[in-house]
Formats: sequence, structure tokens, C-alpha cells
Amino acid sequence: MTQYDNFIGGEWVAGAKYAPNVNPSNTDDIIGDYAVADRKQALDAIAAAKAAAPIWGSSGIQARFDALDFIATELLARKAEIGELLAREEGKTLAEGIGEVARAGQIFKFFAGETLRLTGDILPSTRPGLSVEVTREPVGVIGMITPWNFPIAIPAWKIAPALAYGNTVVFKPAGLVPGSAWALAEIISRAGLPAGTFNLVNGSGREVGETIVTSDDVRAISFTGSVPTGSDIRNRAVARGAKVQMEMGGKNPIVVLDDADLDIAVDCALNGAFFSTGQRCTASSRIIVTEGIHDAFVEALAKATEALVVGDARDGATQIGPVVDAGQLESNLKYVEQAVVEGGMLVCGGNRLADKPEGYFMAPALITDTTPEMTINREEVFGPVASVVKVKDYKEALKVANDCQFGLSSGICTSSLEYATDFKRNSEAGMVMVNLPTAGVDYHVPFGGTKGSSYGSREQGSYAKEFYTTVKTAYTRSA
Repeated sequence: MTQYDNFIGGEWVAGAKYAPNVNPSNTDDIIGDYAVADRKQALDAIAAAKAAAPIWGSSGIQARFDALDFIATELLARKAEIGELLAREEGKTLAEGIGEVARAGQIFKFFAGETLRLTGDILPSTRPGLSVEVTREPVGVIGMITPWNFPIAIPAWKIAPALAYGNTVVFKPAGLVPGSAWALAEIISRAGLPAGTFNLVNGSGREVGETIVTSDDVRAISFTGSVPTGSDIRNRAVARGAKVQMEMGGKNPIVVLDDADLDIAVDCALNGAFFSTGQRCTASSRIIVTEGIHDAFVEALAKATEALVVGDARDGATQIGPVVDAGQLESNLKYVEQAVVEGGMLVCGGNRLADKPEGYFMAPALITDTTPEMTINREEVFGPVASVVKVKDYKEALKVANDCQFGLSSGICTSSLEYATDFKRNSEAGMVMVNLPTAGVDYHVPFGGTKGSSYGSREQGSYAKEFYTTVKTAYTRSA
């Protein structure tokens, strides 16, 4: 079995131990053995990043552009190869895996351009004979802790701006998806960066994550993952004065009004709820439907849901791949069971597929007759499970949509400009979609939410500079 090492201080370093990377479509398929770092190796990575920070931080913008453009170009050229690896280790369909790698390449292309677009200000002073310059500088060492559901796109939209703005990186990917992280790191290792500028440390949250979060040499932390973990990281990082950026999930509503185009509404709900096996923080897990269209919508959505093809992620006919692992599958099934106990009606799916024992396959579940206070409508499931809430009108729909601890993404299906405009203004979410699935954001626009979904400045696009740079104000006496 091939072993894959960590990348620390410009060198490939053997792990303290190794762990198998298992294909969730076929648990007999082991992709490779990947290094697991311990606390010492995490400290080594942080020390290497700290030593490289003044070198990379003072590098010219052409060097930064060349490095990021190199990474982007290779990702795009190898999107089919790396996309297949992604599908194999995480369970996304092959088309989604290839698309995710392409997006990672586009992100690096965008931030290659941003290296040439970073601006400042020259201002007059209120005092005669003085001039004022406002510039942006790197923060320093950035610790990155990423989830398993987008194993190359989310690392890309953290690593690319960090490097573009002159920071150094200590990157800890999720343990379930080390392959995509390693493939990205291997490309970055050949991009001409000074040793220590970028470091990959696969390892546990208890050792590697803890070390990153508590080190005074790590000046900023960007985290995507669960609410409990994110809240703990935020509290400890803020206490020691580090910058923090958190994305921690969603319970995203899509509202379907009586005047909606039925086909568009079904397509939006189907895509948002079940594609990527529902394993995305922007998934449409709450479908809020007004009473006039409710029955026709549920009938059409149930029919479309039952027709979805569930199977091996790399099979071209597959529309829904496996759940990522046994623990997530068990959690999904328990949420379905709990919804029925609380009064919901399981219209279709919600069971492990007995004819596919080699992987973690689940039939997409649609649950109707739910109410806003049910567990299924309060907690993030993170699987192919969607609930329907029936409401009287738009006013009630908006109230139910906003009645949630999260506020990442929301959507509305309607032909009314009045309702669409009001929803965009009054939906308590960081991203709002009209006649579109709640999942799917371009790489050049800000990503993030409100309430319990996010903390700190936005990710992606030009807004990323708010996190990855610090502002300096300098005065000069001219006379």
C-alpha cells in the first residue's frame, strides 16, 4: 500500500503513524495510507511557517502571481484525474468531483489576479505638511482547519488568498479525506514557494488541531466545520488575540409560494436537498411550502426523489453517491426515525440500501407533515434528508424561514417580483437565492452567513482580504 507523507518546512516528512483512506462507495477499496502527524510535527510546521513568514511576506507580487497561477493551471489540467480521486475518497459523484477540482483551479486563478490588484490609499492629513498612506500587510502564520465535504474547494478558498496576500500556511485537512489534500499539497510543493511557506499536517483535532489553535505563533485561524468545534476554537483563539474566521453550518430554508413555477421549484428543492448527498452546509434541508401548491409540489418532488439513481460515486449513471462514513449514515437514519416519532410522515427513502452492502448508501428521504419545532427542522442533519413544512402564506413562510439558529443560505421560488424583493431584503441569511437552489455560489463573490452559521469576515472574492491582511496607517512629514 502506497504511503503519503506530510509536507513540513519544504520537505515530505513521515507521519508519527499512518491511517488508511477508505472509499465509502466500496469499503474494501483502500486508496492509500496517509501520514498522521503528532503534536511535535504540528509544532515543527508552525515553526517552519513562522520562519518563512518574513520571506514570503516581503516577496514581490510577480512571485506570488506566478506561484498561484502555476497551482491553478495544474489543477485545471488535472481536474479529471484529481476529480476521480475526490469522488473515490469522499463519495461525490464523478461529475461533482471534477467540477470541484475545476472550481479550486478557478479560485487560485482569481487570487493570482488579486496579487496584482491589492490597493491602498494616499490621503491628505488634517494637519498641514503631512501625508497619510493606508496599506495592507500580511497577517503572518495562518492556521487552516477544513471539513471533509468539499475536500479541495474549501482548502483552495482558504489557501489561495492566504498565499496571495503574503501569509504562510499550516493546513490541517479532515481525516476522512486526506487524498485530495495531499494532491493539492503536492502541486503547491512544486510552485516555487520558499520552504515553510505552505505546510500540510494531516492529524487529529485533539493533537494537531489543538496545537494550531493554542499556538501564539499562529496569528489567525480559518475554520469550517461543526458548531461545537468552531465555537470552542473561536473562544480560545479570541482569548489569545488571534484573528478568527468561522463557517459552522446551516439549516437552510427554501420557500415555495403558490405562484411558483412547479418544475423550477421541484428542481431547486431536489438539487439543493439531495445533490452532493446532502452533505453541504448550503443544502436545502427545510422546504417551506404554501398551502395552495403544497400537495402538487410534494407529489412531484416525491416522484423526482424516488427516481434519483444512488450508486458508486464513479459510475457515470450515479446521481447520488454514498454517505461519507458509517457514523454519518447512522446519524442520518436516526434523524429520520426521530422525525417520524415526532409526527412527520416519511414519504420516500430514509433507509440504508440493502442491495449495496459494500458501501454507505442511503435512499434520499423526504418527510412531510413536519412543524418548525421538530428536531428535523432545528438541527443540521448533513445528509440526503429533507423536511416539508406547510404554511398559509408568504408572511408565515418568511417567519418560519427565519426561525432558526443558523443563517447561511436561503431561497425562494416565486414569480412575484414583490415577494422576491421582500425576501432578499428580510431573509436572515448571508446568501439568498431566487428561483435557484440554496447551494451554489460563484468563486468570485463573498461566502458566509449570519447568526450561528458564521463568525468573522467573509470568505472568497475580494472580500477575503479583510481576513488575510491587516491595515497599516503611515504618516510622512513632507516639509
